[in-house]
Amino acid sequence: MDALSPKIRIYKTYDAYPPEIPEPVRYLVVRDSLNITFYMQRPHAEVRHGIAHALDVYLSAVGSRKLSQYVTRSGQWSDLDDEGWAAVRKDLLDPEGGGRIVLREWPTVVPGHEFTYFGRLYDFPGYMTFPNETSTVSFWLPTEYLEERGAGWVRELALELGARLPFNSGHAGLFMQSLFDSRTYAAEVREACFTYPGMDIAIADHLANHIGARVKGAHWLTFLGQPVLGELGGAEGLRSRLHSPDTTVQDMGGDRVVVTLGKQPEAGDREPERTLASYRELALVLEPWLYRERSPWPGFTEDDMRRWERRLLD
Repeated sequence: MDALSPKIRIYKTYDAYPPEIPEPVRYLVVRDSLNITFYMQRPHAEVRHGIAHALDVYLSAVGSRKLSQYVTRSGQWSDLDDEGWAAVRKDLLDPEGGGRIVLREWPTVVPGHEFTYFGRLYDFPGYMTFPNETSTVSFWLPTEYLEERGAGWVRELALELGARLPFNSGHAGLFMQSLFDSRTYAAEVREACFTYPGMDIAIADHLANHIGARVKGAHWLTFLGQPVLGELGGAEGLRSRLHSPDTTVQDMGGDRVVVTLGKQPEAGDREPERTLASYRELALVLEPWLYRERSPWPGFTEDDMRRWERRLLD
């Protein structure tokens, strides 16, 4: 893998569990990954079939055995055997289901493969909502897919995952995937953030509650729907503002587009303008609609957070 796809591996040692295991256990808690996420201000009942289809596409691409555990409604990890898959499918297709669905290869390490979905009921009687919450679905892949199958394969997968989703926005590119309490490895994460400004962090549950119709940022693939695309003048209006030779704007139908910044994702370096010119251009175009965190991440000061969020703007 070349320098545009850095290896990030952060391990932490924890006391063993269950107690009968005497030695501490070393877990992989942060790694470089590929993240594909879509945000939809639509109720679960409206998006459930599209989400179920996207999960099938993901499983077909990576193999159904890449996901072996899921979080039950009681909050416990359980095997994704026939019974587990039946429970997941039931929740996905039930118009009053959805909620929080998390599927992983392993619950105790960051393996790279993961599916997370937050379904919203909105006007369902008795349902409490956040003002800017969205139905949000995320798919994770190890960055090794860039070597093994190529960036073109990853791009086509992302487009197929989003094909039936009425997204307001979305993204695909290089991210740091993490596990456990980030306060225990905040310094390492902060260092990686400022070393590779083309990478990002997605705290899925927080974003699902607060992003609304705003845009997470400029990524290798940036998916745009309404209302932002309309405010930009549609696909043609957006194209007229983007001049980097490797940038393309592709119509996906249904008032949706995907902006692609080059043939493969870039991680950048401490001087973003040297390697991330197309990312900076898109970020400046999207600046009025960019999402801003309300409070700093663990290990980040207020100044750190503002510098990080403006890393492609200043």
